[in-house]
Amino acid sequence: MEKPSSPWELQPPSQRRLLVSVAVAILAAALILVTIVLPAEYGVDPTGIGRALGLTALNEPTRTLRIVDVIGGNERVREMRIPDPGEPVPLPNPAVYQDESRPPQTRTMQIRLDLDQETEVKAVLREGKVLVYSWETDGGEVYVDFHGHDPAAGENFWVRYEELQSGTSSHGSLVAPFSGEHGWFWLNVSDAPVVLTLTVTGYFDDIKDYGILR
Repeated sequence: MEKPSSPWELQPPSQRRLLVSVAVAILAAALILVTIVLPAEYGVDPTGIGRALGLTALNEPTRTLRIVDVIGGNERVREMRIPDPGEPVPLPNPAVYQDESRPPQTRTMQIRLDLDQETEVKAVLREGKVLVYSWETDGGEVYVDFHGHDPAAGENFWVRYEELQSGTSSHGSLVAPFSGEHGWFWLNVSDAPVVLTLTVTGYFDDIKDYGILR
């Protein structure tokens, strides 16, 4: 029995048809190269189709922002990815924006320190909560240490925000790096009694006045 001939043997394609097929294949390969391969692999996008399809992002290096936090004199380095254009940049510290259900509190108090007397006043803050403060004396010099304690970390854990060997005032703000007590130790270093006036505003839970320590 004679083996049947294939269609190609019965009617072989013409030279023109072969050339058209090869040309179509080359054109398709070139189209894939220009619109997909080059944008995805090399970031080359002459037609703009690759960017529209999100392919150029595959080849773009990840953009990062180096962030250095300083807490109690210790540096902590973090890196944050910078999003593509049109996307909002993630907040490196979410505490810079706070949506609260209640207005901030304000507390003002006066403290008298006789010669060599010392005292402590602490604001109880949860992590990320903000405090704005201002204190000044009636003219006498005091030593001050502005610091924070984390009760959960033990009595030996504390961080210093500011230290003045001798001063009459200080103004500033604090975003609590951890939950705990954050406040001031004052020592009268002048040769006469000193009256301190302290005003704090913010989202504190309580103000602790430890009174005259000695």
